[in-house]
Amino acid sequence: MNILLVEDDKTIASGLEYSLQQDGYPTVLCHDVASAKKVLAEDIDQFALCLFDLQLPDGSGYELCKMVKERRDIPVIFLTVIDDEVNVVMGLDMGADDYITKPFRVRELLSRIKSVLRRYQKPPYTISVIDIGNVRINTLEGKVHKNGAEISLTALEYRLLLIFGSHIGQVLTRNQLLEQIWDVAGDFVNDNTLTVYIKRLREKLEDDPGHPVLIKTIRGLGYKAGD
Repeated sequence: MNILLVEDDKTIASGLEYSLQQDGYPTVLCHDVASAKKVLAEDIDQFALCLFDLQLPDGSGYELCKMVKERRDIPVIFLTVIDDEVNVVMGLDMGADDYITKPFRVRELLSRIKSVLRRYQKPPYTISVIDIGNVRINTLEGKVHKNGAEISLTALEYRLLLIFGSHIGQVLTRNQLLEQIWDVAGDFVNDNTLTVYIKRLREKLEDDPGHPVLIKTIRGLGYKAGD
């Protein structure tokens, strides 16, 4: 389960590389965007997760996140000294799965890595096909179709849709959704994350995302899928 670590601070990078390898994660280390892009272009399939510093000498972690998400659906965690809503939401909008603000404890980072990797394991569902309006979820194949055309979802988007699909007609509060999405990592996640993923799901699945009918907002309560 290899990890790609991109961090320009060589002291932090070597310490993280050692800790990750001690915890059983073989790590490939890069110090800039150019070398990371070369590694990803040559063999992105070797990686199970990426750790990107947000501010790098020749670019940003955003560039690398975009490159990764365009090629494979693997988790990305940002390492950043910037802890503000705009940057966090921008990163999540690009497909990042989590972020951690420096300085941080290595054990906290390892905990988040384990939690993110768990999210990418699709939960077992006994119902093989779930229909929400004109959207069909095939849980055995892990695929989603709208009007017969396959829709590409990230692992977290898929999991969120499965949660809605298994509670058709039921109002789910934001806390209920966060608990089921994030498991034990709930304490680490900004509530804005849920808003970003629901917005992203609507953009991919709704005929008119501005007036959703598949995933409805129930004002003051939460969200509901179906009737």
